[in-house]
Amino acid sequence: MNLNQYTEKKEYRWKQLFWRFINHTLFRCIPGVKLYRVRNSILKLFGADIEWHCMIYPSCTIWAPWNLKVGKYTCIGPNTTIYNKDKIEIGSNSVVSQGTYLCTASHDTSDPMMALVTRPITLGDRVWVASDCFIGPGVTLCDGVVCAARAVVVKDVEAWTIVGGNPAKFLKKRILKDKNN
Repeated sequence: MNLNQYTEKKEYRWKQLFWRFINHTLFRCIPGVKLYRVRNSILKLFGADIEWHCMIYPSCTIWAPWNLKVGKYTCIGPNTTIYNKDKIEIGSNSVVSQGTYLCTASHDTSDPMMALVTRPITLGDRVWVASDCFIGPGVTLCDGVVCAARAVVVKDVEAWTIVGGNPAKFLKKRILKDKNN
């Protein structure tokens, strides 16, 4: 294997470089919770499909806002990495906790040049991805899923399921308490 001839299609190269500069300067300088709409406006300017009522922390690193869709009342926590060379869609009322890494890209290990391959990530409604999780390319977390802290999720997870570990495994079904009792 000789990777000196490796090439990768670089769509949006200049747009991505400009966004990276904005993401690591201006975006991070807009502090805290109260100015979340200003950050959302910047993301929308770069093509993100996000609801006004979602909270994306200033320390979040986003590779390509134009590949990001976020639902209402969703929170993407501090120091998260959204490596979205492909689409990432996050439903409503979901939480992606601090330090989590959502990764849509990998390499074809059967190709001598290890070509880049991408697959989208989908997180449903009412999903909680706890601290320091890794969610791999092509993964779908259906509605109501909880990923325990530091889980490595490389396969789809059924609705209303709690998973944990490396690789993530089924822990139990998620059952919500009745607030009236």
